[in-house]
Amino acid sequence: MPGQPVVAFRIADRIRLRKPHPCGSVTWRVVRLGADIGLVCDGCGRRVLLERRELERRLVEFLDRGPEQEFPPT
Repeated sequence: MPGQPVVAFRIADRIRLRKPHPCGSVTWRVVRLGADIGLVCDGCGRRVLLERRELERRLVEFLDRGPEQEFPPT
């Protein structure tokens, strides 16, 4: 989507998505970053991978932000 900034996800972010998981929970924790984002359901512990673009569409809000990544100088 040209013109829209990329959402900056962090490891350990807690997020709320539009639709609830079948277990009833709507909150997820980010556990993997990349082209696909790894999420763990806060309700049942189920792990899923979503494409970054799909996750950006489904995101409602950040509940907690994870620590900022500090990259060592190269």
